[in-house]
Amino acid sequence: MAKLWAGRTTGETDRIADDFNSSLQFDCRMYRQDITGSMAHAAMLGAQGILTEAEAEQLIDGLQDILDGLDAGTLVFDPNCEDIHMFVEQVLTERLGDVGKKLHTARSRNDQVALDLRMYLRDEIAEISTLTRGLIVALNAQAEAHKADILPGYTHMQRAQPITFGHHLLAYAMMLLRDLDRLADCRRRMNVSPIGCCALAGTTYDTDRVFEARRLGFDSVAQNSLDGVSDRDFCIELLSALSVLMMHLSRLSEELILWSSWEFGFVELNDAYTTGSSIMPQKKNPDMAELCRGKTGRVYGDLMALLTVMKGLPLAYNKDMQEDKESVFDGCDTVKQCLRVFTPMIQTMQTRPERMRRAAQEGFINATDLADYLVRKGLPFRSAYKISGQLVSECIQRGCVLETLPLEVYRQHSALIEADVFAAIDLQRCVDSRNSLGGTSVRSVEAQIAFVKKSLEEMES
Repeated sequence: MAKLWAGRTTGETDRIADDFNSSLQFDCRMYRQDITGSMAHAAMLGAQGILTEAEAEQLIDGLQDILDGLDAGTLVFDPNCEDIHMFVEQVLTERLGDVGKKLHTARSRNDQVALDLRMYLRDEIAEISTLTRGLIVALNAQAEAHKADILPGYTHMQRAQPITFGHHLLAYAMMLLRDLDRLADCRRRMNVSPIGCCALAGTTYDTDRVFEARRLGFDSVAQNSLDGVSDRDFCIELLSALSVLMMHLSRLSEELILWSSWEFGFVELNDAYTTGSSIMPQKKNPDMAELCRGKTGRVYGDLMALLTVMKGLPLAYNKDMQEDKESVFDGCDTVKQCLRVFTPMIQTMQTRPERMRRAAQEGFINATDLADYLVRKGLPFRSAYKISGQLVSECIQRGCVLETLPLEVYRQHSALIEADVFAAIDLQRCVDSRNSLGGTSVRSVEAQIAFVKKSLEEMES
């Protein structure tokens, strides 16, 4: 099949080289953006008098027919075409003749692919943002349902202080809110039209780049034609934002994996999101959480691959940049896949508050509150800290917890301790007293839930 770029050369390439050079198998997913962009380009050419209005309308109608055929499945991609741009132009030319050959006036595949990719990734950001909001809503709902359930908070994977399960889940909701903000910020910088930059130096035709940009929903146009065709910052920035999002999913996955183990037993994941063992009938494996954790490395790899592709490229376009699409497509696909399974996994997760509370009691996580009790009695904090540590050691030796340690033993360590100590170290009181902004008390958690809801409403407005 003759190549559309034949002229300087015969257009004949080796079959292996043809396959190596082709990108249709992955850039065909941008057919809608490619055709929509071409329709706007044809309209601009007609409006500027570069083509007649009749020619422009003929091109637009022909492009719409191609789009309809691809949507309906009555038109299939020709694997002999090099890329989606050449496929569309080839079909258009076959149907319209010489008029079809006029579509590519005042543009290049270099600015065309940059346009398609920006438009496609805008749509991907919208879908990923919607999925992320869904997960935030699910986390917020679980937080509201368990705003008073006590479990141990950890540092260094050691039981540290009592918190509520709702408070813990809301930490991830806050992370995901930042992810939404990063995606929105990324989209803002992405929403700049490169069409009209042509191969690298602009064009001699009297084009109207702003006309095309507005028609396609862009906020502005690229101000430098070299940058317009060679910039892939928007792909790298999106993969960076997706990598952070995946890191957050991976951290939550790790906690779900721990919490659902026999050693913790804080939660039970629904059967729909776990698997069994081929030889161990007692197993219930958190495979979906583990896969999300594992796929995080894949998205990191997509980011590093594209950074490496771009790091040594001179201006302007180089064929190396064809490698951008597989990386950024894979990153988007992977994140969407993870979010689609994560949200219902959170929604259907069952909690075991009694196991959480028992772990909190056994971990001496009210030791800080005991020290604070002594400080309020007038003891310097360092002295109070030491006495609290000694009392924890006493409990360990006796096989009890601070709540059940006899008052006389307390008083052997400090005469300042009175019967009111048991109220001071009660887990519920420990949690309720942490009512500072962002703290773990029920009142504070309720404020955080309201904040998340308000933030989502503001982002959607």
